[in-house]
Amino acid sequence: MKILVTGGAGFIGSALVRHLINETADDVVNVDKLTYAADLRSIESVADNPRYKFERVDICDRGAVAALFERHKPDAVMNLAAETHVDRSIDRPADFIETNIIGTYVLLESALTYWRTLDGQRRTAFRFHHVSTDEVFGALGPTGHFHEESRYDPNSPYSASKASSDHFVRAWHRTYGLPTIITNCCNNYGPYQFPDKLIPLMIINCLSGKSLPVYGKGGQVRDWLHVEDHVRALHRVVTRGEPGRSYNIGGNCERTNLEVVQRICALVDALRPARRSCADLITFVADRPGHDFRYAVDTTRAREELGYAPEVDFDDGLERTVRWYMASEEWWRPIAESRYAGQRLGLTGTE
Repeated sequence: MKILVTGGAGFIGSALVRHLINETADDVVNVDKLTYAADLRSIESVADNPRYKFERVDICDRGAVAALFERHKPDAVMNLAAETHVDRSIDRPADFIETNIIGTYVLLESALTYWRTLDGQRRTAFRFHHVSTDEVFGALGPTGHFHEESRYDPNSPYSASKASSDHFVRAWHRTYGLPTIITNCCNNYGPYQFPDKLIPLMIINCLSGKSLPVYGKGGQVRDWLHVEDHVRALHRVVTRGEPGRSYNIGGNCERTNLEVVQRICALVDALRPARRSCADLITFVADRPGHDFRYAVDTTRAREELGYAPEVDFDDGLERTVRWYMASEEWWRPIAESRYAGQRLGLTGTE
């Protein structure tokens, strides 16, 4: 296939691009606006491959997006272009409304116009795959899991914007027949993740001897998924998934935030011994406004219909991730010096 990947210079998008080029025979058109969290260095290893092309395009630009479809004539769209950080959505919700809602709408309209020009097998086989989050379902208590039929109940500007885009994608299938699929994933981790997210921020702060800020008491629970497992699942969805369906993609690995931070500290202590343990750097700070207590997804549908199951053990995957950041200071150091220095985001002014 020729797959148009939006957001392909971001964390999950770049992992998907690398997977498609290295593990499949697909052609890839990487579409990215190159905002603060995008980094073309994350796809340098495949950038010279003849099956890879890059287009710097804002998905909110209707003319430019329509031209992409006309020029490249893709067999599938995988939409990973999004603003994704909850704290940043508290500070600047308009950015999330623009990219996550308006951008998805523009992609849907262009994809629909293009799809209607296709004939026969190409029309039947075309897919619009929208990559979303489990945060659209809101918060869970101590037990239970989100299912594909769970009620949407978003609690942050980020999750509200993703919930809205999910509804548009579903509506374009129901109303216009566009063959769409939605995936809702849990928290990802792995190499090349922008350091405003929990795991890379904690690793980099450990390596730099900085404070490790943990929201509240660190009791919030997340299901963790290695990005390599996620992109394997995404390829299965776009090639085997049923239009009109949604699939939860999880790691079946729940940990509290404090447990994750403590494990990172233990790994860094073991790999780079110092007189002072990294755990001494843990500092509890005011909780995030509206912080959801727990997310966890039931992955039965993905397992039964797509044969998906996570392969990366969390402890092994986290150690690999810590080792990658330790060996990749040339990647994250320029970010820390010019784009994000680890400062607290998402304060509402009432803390």
